[in-house]
Amino acid sequence: MSARRGRRRHEEEEEHGPDERWMASYMDMVTVLMCMFIVLFAMSTVDQNKFEELRNSLATGFGVTNIGKVDTAQGTVVPPDKADAKSQSFADGQAAVTEVENLRALQEKISTALSAHGLAGTVQFQLDERGLTIRLVDSQTFFTPNSTALVGVATSVLDTVAPILAGTTYGISVEGHADLRQPQSPYPTNWELSSGRAVQVLRRMVEVGGIAPERIGAVGYGSSRPLADGTSQEALAQNRRVDIVVLSNAPESVRALIPDVIKGEITDKTTTANKIAPFLLPASALSR
Repeated sequence: MSARRGRRRHEEEEEHGPDERWMASYMDMVTVLMCMFIVLFAMSTVDQNKFEELRNSLATGFGVTNIGKVDTAQGTVVPPDKADAKSQSFADGQAAVTEVENLRALQEKISTALSAHGLAGTVQFQLDERGLTIRLVDSQTFFTPNSTALVGVATSVLDTVAPILAGTTYGISVEGHADLRQPQSPYPTNWELSSGRAVQVLRRMVEVGGIAPERIGAVGYGSSRPLADGTSQEALAQNRRVDIVVLSNAPESVRALIPDVIKGEITDKTTTANKIAPFLLPASALSR
């Protein structure tokens, strides 16, 4: 009797087949995983314009328009005006990085040319938000004392630097400075002495170096902008100078970021991260 029941159960299993209901759950899980990886891949290769169109289209479908962007740092939606400000900030950061790279390349070109003419160390360089400063320090090396006449290596330095600057589009400011000691006749004050030396540098760079007159100007600051404090010979030498300032032609918002680029606080990587961040969902949103 038991053998007959066993054969009957075996025949019923063969007729109806094994239970395969687990496959439905398995296929649902695989489908969900596939969708997740497709979304991750789409996010990694997102086209910003297409993403904006998709985002706004979905927002419109849910009854919301112009919803802004998600800020990953705060986990909140950023209003459109603030999102635009972030985009502008990123663009300014990128432009500042490019401007610093260009100015450093110009500095390297000038330094290499001076070295090739045996003039290495005759000038100092400074890079800041104004641009690139080529500093002729200790004017007694370049000028006769209490005079505006160019002497020594002054003409050689200017004739090396000027043709390089002539090939750029930057504006140039030649700025004369003096130490705190009062000059002698024929210069009643340091204003006349410093401005006279700046004009002589300008004339050499225009008349011999080939710089277009509309791109260059000269100004004398007297002793009002010292680099070093005190009355030591070293301090006085630092303050007797003519600065050739290659003026950055970038917008003010870009120039304001140049010091951060110089300090390494803004790089290509950080600006790229700032660009991508507003479009990524926070982890808390993914877990909902």
